[in-house]
Amino acid sequence: MDGTGSTRRGFIGGAAAVAATAGTAALGGPAAAAAPRARPAGAGRTRASGARTVAVLGGGVAGLTAAHELAERGFRVTVYEKKAPGGKARSMDVPGSARGGRKPLPGEHGFRFIPGFYRNLPDTLRRIPFPGNADGCHGNLVASTEVMLARIGHEDIRLPFRSVGKPPPLLTPDALRRALTGFLDAFGNIPVHETAYFVSRLLVWLTSCDERRTGAWERTPWWEFIGAARMSPNYQRLLAIGITRNIVATKAEVASTKTVSTCIEAFLFNALGRGADGEPDRVLDAPTNEAWIDPWVAHLRSLGVAFEIGSAVRDLRIAGGRITEAVLQDPSGAKRSVTADHFVSAMPVEHARTTWNAQVRAADPQLARCDKLQTDWMTGIQFYLTEPTPILHGHVNHIDSPWSITSVGQAQYWSERDFRADYGDGVAADCLSVDVSEWDKPGILYGKTAKQCTREEVAREVWAQMKAGLNDTGRTVLSDAKIHSWFLDPAVEIGGPRPVNDEQLLIHPTGTWHNRPSARTAIPNLFLCGDYVATDIDLATMEGANASARAAVNALLDETGSRSGRCAITPLYRAPELALPRAEDAVRHGLGLPNAFDLG
Repeated sequence: MDGTGSTRRGFIGGAAAVAATAGTAALGGPAAAAAPRARPAGAGRTRASGARTVAVLGGGVAGLTAAHELAERGFRVTVYEKKAPGGKARSMDVPGSARGGRKPLPGEHGFRFIPGFYRNLPDTLRRIPFPGNADGCHGNLVASTEVMLARIGHEDIRLPFRSVGKPPPLLTPDALRRALTGFLDAFGNIPVHETAYFVSRLLVWLTSCDERRTGAWERTPWWEFIGAARMSPNYQRLLAIGITRNIVATKAEVASTKTVSTCIEAFLFNALGRGADGEPDRVLDAPTNEAWIDPWVAHLRSLGVAFEIGSAVRDLRIAGGRITEAVLQDPSGAKRSVTADHFVSAMPVEHARTTWNAQVRAADPQLARCDKLQTDWMTGIQFYLTEPTPILHGHVNHIDSPWSITSVGQAQYWSERDFRADYGDGVAADCLSVDVSEWDKPGILYGKTAKQCTREEVAREVWAQMKAGLNDTGRTVLSDAKIHSWFLDPAVEIGGPRPVNDEQLLIHPTGTWHNRPSARTAIPNLFLCGDYVATDIDLATMEGANASARAAVNALLDETGSRSGRCAITPLYRAPELALPRAEDAVRHGLGLPNAFDLG
């Protein structure tokens, strides 16, 4: 964050973002380049025919990042991807939606959200050329100005990111206590003593040493850490359930305190203008493929990266202690093998671990521990509307929705595009993109879980839950008459006895951290990257995927003795003012004593 707008109200909005991140009939139907920055030492050289080869297995953010870094360092890289480059981050065309020379309506797995505390992904964005942008695809980021917690039967909480005032110059425990209390005061309906207790718990986390964080707090559920069981319903809904389900996609009763608190700490320092790349809430100024993925693939091709799309990785074969080949299967069922000097497994964990046979697992015990990692459904649906419907300039957390819904009106950010003129049939004028984080609780319309519903029922139910929170003040924010069509991620197959989601999300119950692998494996030519690999951010995010890919490339460079410069990996910001309390806590922890701020 550049310091502009780093105010108390900015903190309020940023911290609130932690809790965020045609009528009824219509619901029945689906719906010249800037120069890149200087390359690292050894990068950009002409590849000789004998250059080392790398097979990157998976073309999501992790795989594309690994390919990018390796290609800049002279490796011959081929990316193997089952569906399309970009993975869960890509946007996709709505089939049959284009008319009159327009582009198809843009669909997606879920909306993109790039907070300012991301540091590694933004660095990559700057290195992807984009016409007219001196800073590449990074120039396509747009900051939101507000956030809303939409309540059912309660007053909505709408908070700006900017106002008057300045953050405290020194982030002492007392200054942080005042700032955190000011944020919670903005909610207005949490008892004072509960506010004080929650702030005290965050101070415990902020002053805890790493050993306590990865030990006691990794084993403690967030619900227990903040004493939610004995608090008011508003406390439980806003500070326990809302944060964990909508951002971490894990139930508060089992979510790791380490993971949740790491996320809160990152947003807090971002909102206070410390160690951040930009504003707390940023989105792209166009559909993801237009603003980022397509330019990225084009740039990688210019660096010599090859892409093979359409085949799934089924097995890794090992001999002599090294991976000798990867077995791929095309949609017809035909299998073939590909060879390389090195292999980077960049698939989501639920797919990657199916490729590790008994011999591969025996070679590195950390691979077997990945079987304990859990995934869940966090999937998007887009509603296309016949009139612009900017509910607010930011994300809406439908905090009371049974399905833990978060939404954002996207067309308002696409200032260089005329949605009606550029996409679809000329009737749709806006895209309201919605993430559904809870697929196992009954809804308000049909009394069924999302997994039990048909696709059409999911669309109707999500719309009804959004209306319940936004239209309960007497003002019609969402109108059935404005629905043009909708699009649900095709990775989801529901309505039958065995619901399937081919693109799930890593979740973070207690103990998860200790089962996450490192980028380097005991197999010298196999490296791992993806949002499940252990990184500083400790959250399944595009930032984690990017940082893990950098770690995998560094491990590969070390293994090969390469003289190329290593990838920079920027850790999350830590306030230097808290270094002394953390050091004192390390002593207390070693003596078996609680944190000095931990009063129970």
